[in-house]
Amino acid sequence: MAEAVFRPPRRKRRVFESYESPFPVDVGGTDFRICQAEIINNNVIVRNPEDIEQLYNKGYFGKGILSRSRPVYSISDPLLVSKWQGANVNMPIISSNKYQYHVQWAKSILQEQGFDDSLVTKILENYTKPLELPFLEEDGAEQTSNSCDRTAPNPELSRQSSTDTGNAVTLSPENQNEGSKKACLEEEAAIDPVATCGSKEQEQGDSKERADVPCQKHGFLVHCGCKAEESTEQRSCEVIKSKEHAPEYVLVQEEEGSLCPEEGSAHAQENLVKKEKLVCRRNPFRIFEYLQLSLEEAFFLVYALGCLSIYYGEEPLTILKLWEVFSEVKPNFKTTYMAYHYFRSKGWVPKVGLKYGTDLLLYRKGPPFYHASYSVIAELVDDNFEGSLRRPLSWKSLSGLNRTTVNASKELMLCYLIRPSDMTEKEMSTPECMKRIKVQELIVTRWVSSRERSEQDEL
Repeated sequence: MAEAVFRPPRRKRRVFESYESPFPVDVGGTDFRICQAEIINNNVIVRNPEDIEQLYNKGYFGKGILSRSRPVYSISDPLLVSKWQGANVNMPIISSNKYQYHVQWAKSILQEQGFDDSLVTKILENYTKPLELPFLEEDGAEQTSNSCDRTAPNPELSRQSSTDTGNAVTLSPENQNEGSKKACLEEEAAIDPVATCGSKEQEQGDSKERADVPCQKHGFLVHCGCKAEESTEQRSCEVIKSKEHAPEYVLVQEEEGSLCPEEGSAHAQENLVKKEKLVCRRNPFRIFEYLQLSLEEAFFLVYALGCLSIYYGEEPLTILKLWEVFSEVKPNFKTTYMAYHYFRSKGWVPKVGLKYGTDLLLYRKGPPFYHASYSVIAELVDDNFEGSLRRPLSWKSLSGLNRTTVNASKELMLCYLIRPSDMTEKEMSTPECMKRIKVQELIVTRWVSSRERSEQDEL
């Protein structure tokens, strides 16, 4: 058997971050914290933004459910942000079409809770009406004070879509002094995004019974800003407890048509200038980024590092319970986790290799720095390299898998986890069985006869 030659990983051309730490564990122990996750629909989800930042930035565990990999999802359109780069406000800028999607999603959630169509329409109309921009500090950060004595900028940032207009966004001059009268939003609307609509008799029905029912969709908590009316004290307490209940302000790009001064001319239609403006509104359907951990990553954080606690309902699960639950959810979990644990201990960053038809992808340092070097298939065998293989490979399937891997500038690795012949199923029911497991790595390469002949001729 030929000895495998180690090839250095291919570094990415553009790297925009620095390498902080291989694991989310503080060596000194001063900043050590236990992150929390929960099992939803057989998936391990991390909700806390601080835990998300801790787990992904140090070790690149998990991926954002709305992002490509790093959990940095934003509802802002990058093209709109660059287009309105003169608007120095710390708010997302979205298109009118995207905002209408959020309104429709909020409408469907309210309808599922049993509200009348007329009541839902009134709630959304009152909730999504144009507002003054939230108070801004001198440095552009959003002001949290609800003082009504300050003047706020005008909500509409207008811009002509003509060729000679630059990228700067200017405030409409006719309404700049008008903000002092409308600067103070209604207290109920500013503190909590609650729409008041209709008479009290209308709201005494289903709204009181369903006001506290959380909106759920596909097992994940979906935050809909529109709720039934509550007391002011309850609303203020909710804002203090969690930022998720506070209103999210967005700048919506809207278009309006206006005629040039030559309205009486025959070319009036040609002089129609399309104007674009940014209108401040409340977002009726907030979307939050969660971190989704693979079962191998979650168990490694619990078992090997001890920096994660996984809950099912309100009860944290023990290591033995997680080993049992994960093995039921994923029949080959024990095999893939042993391989994951082995490569993580060797300094690699393993990620799910589903898109290349394998179990794992191995990265040096992490995905932001290098491309994956190896695609790994893990198999559990006995001392004689025999056993019930999870995916028996024929020559045709092996050749196709190797061709796919090589075309992606990777190498195919077969990772054999060798268990002793005297190991029982009872021993395999705990993660302590890994102490007796041996690992054999095998790199598959394509032998090219013409290349071998040319090399021999040169020698």
